[in-house]
Amino acid sequence: MERDGQLELYDRLAARLKEAHSRVRSPQIPQSARVALTRKLLVITAASKHDLADAERRLERLMADLDEGRFTAGRGDVCADGTP
Repeated sequence: MERDGQLELYDRLAARLKEAHSRVRSPQIPQSARVALTRKLLVITAASKHDLADAERRLERLMADLDEGRFTAGRGDVCADGTP
């Protein structure tokens, strides 16, 4: 039974990762931020191999940041609206 719950979590996480990658490729996200966000997604994907629940929490935070327009543009840590 526990295995079924993990499979459901894995399926949900895989679908959310796919959605996140699509959003990161959006033209509204500056290239410098896109690189940093892609790296974060790769870290989350790697983490999912060891701890699904932690990976899901990390992905939820990343998606919330994207929803709010809070993403870094590399070294300057600039938000989507141009504020530092």
